[in-house]
Amino acid sequence: MSKAALFACRIARLMAPILGLAAAPAAHAISGASIELGHGVASTDVARIGARWDWNKYWNVNAQWNASGFWEASLGYLKSNGVGQQNNVDVGLTPVFRLRSGISRFYVEGGIGAHLLSHDRLNAHRELGGNLLFGDLLGFGWNIGNKDRYELGYRFLHYSNANFAEPNDGINLHLIRLGYNY
Repeated sequence: MSKAALFACRIARLMAPILGLAAAPAAHAISGASIELGHGVASTDVARIGARWDWNKYWNVNAQWNASGFWEASLGYLKSNGVGQQNNVDVGLTPVFRLRSGISRFYVEGGIGAHLLSHDRLNAHRELGGNLLFGDLLGFGWNIGNKDRYELGYRFLHYSNANFAEPNDGINLHLIRLGYNY
């Protein structure tokens, strides 16, 4: 079995339980939406929109922090510059874990999800080795406004095929995130 086929099988095994949980009746109520704008490697500009489904589960980490999580579905557009530029449409699904301080509106978050890009390269010098990639994110932000309706944050997002195929140049993006909680 080729590395690409093996990678596709692993992603399918990863996505099956995720899609099963998303199909649960409580998962159909969208709990938030966001827009992200940013810049990254190979002079890539990115714009993304997202929808969020809260898990409605909370865990006390210690007296100061609690953890929660949500599913995030995203649709993005990556515009690359350079010789042989190839713009990409990105569709992704990511489970995101969030730590929040009980004494402030500050949070930190992280997640690893699956992303499907329309092309397997950004330009002649940055090849991704396939269209199906992992997306690792780390971020932080603040809830703002009455009932914490708004979010302002930063995210670092890295796309990679996890060395299941060659080449694996990857993409690093820095994003500013604006969110709205229903």
